Amino acid sequence: MPLPLPLLGLLAGCAGEMSIMDPAGPAASHQFWVWWAMLFFSVVVALVVFALWLYTFRRREQPQRTPREEQRIMLRWVLGGGVLLPVVSIVALLVFAAPTGRGMLPLPLPEGEAERIEVVGHQWWWEIRYPGEEDEPDVVTANRLVMPAGEPVDFRLTSADVIHSFWIPRLGGKRDMVPGRHSTIRLEASEPGVFGAQCAEFCGAQHTGMLLHVEALERDDYDAWLAERRSPPEPIGDEADAVRAFGEHCAACHTVAGFPEALVDDGVAHDIVGPDLTDIGSRPTLGAGVLPMEEGAIAYWLQHHQTLKPGNRMPPHNHIDTETLQDIGAWLETMEP
Repeated sequence: MPLPLPLLGLLAGCAGEMSIMDPAGPAASHQFWVWWAMLFFSVVVALVVFALWLYTFRRREQPQRTPREEQRIMLRWVLGGGVLLPVVSIVALLVFAAPTGRGMLPLPLPEGEAERIEVVGHQWWWEIRYPGEEDEPDVVTANRLVMPAGEPVDFRLTSADVIHSFWIPRLGGKRDMVPGRHSTIRLEASEPGVFGAQCAEFCGAQHTGMLLHVEALERDDYDAWLAERRSPPEPIGDEADAVRAFGEHCAACHTVAGFPEALVDDGVAHDIVGPDLTDIGSRPTLGAGVLPMEEGAIAYWLQHHQTLKPGNRMPPHNHIDTETLQDIGAWLETMEP
């Protein structure tokens, strides 16, 4: 028998890369069962209240009671339905749900330390940092988070401007990112896969355009990816028109590993406020999910970014001719680890 259309509509929300109903990690699985417990309990309470409400419509003979008896009956209803039921319900749910929150705390592990990844929220993009050990350089990317699968990962979170919120629905709960403060959330992907993530705190006009692409890899593949990103970059020659144009128009805000310092060092101190573009060619999207990465996408973004994502901090490129922007875009597409 075919399922009713309304039921099909409800089931459509139980899957997908942003669905908490399709958990892919221990923390998300615990939250999944907490959600079902809360739903079941709320439905039972609603049915009981609805039944009592219908019961009040019955016409029946009222027994004669004294005022004291009426007060005792009223007191029982107030204490039972207004005090005892909410207290027992909240305590029961708290006891049931507390281990879920505790599981996302960065507690000591018996087998050693968890992998640590730093995430910084910006308006409106994500900066991802993999701290190096001893003399190893940090690996920096943007809007793409790569993590090992099958083991806990501690995400150290902060914000560069306003309050953001880090949320990978299929791996666990949310954690706010507050400027000037650091917090940590522990998440784990049970197996390799691709997951969606989203800023879950309204952070400005382009809040909905702040998506994060998450990839969980086997440990060997993850280590290989990190090693490839940490290897010394090949020096980029300064003879191409696109390289010189990037140095003139883009290098004050963006970084590309191996870029000639002579094309950046103009005697002025620059704050690198934009995403690191060293591996931009390997990212699945541009603008934190605004455009899919495909041939010509970067050049299109450079020409229309204020239309595609109004309010982003990139200045308009009206003073740069289209051919130069296309050359810069084509060159950046080759930036892969």
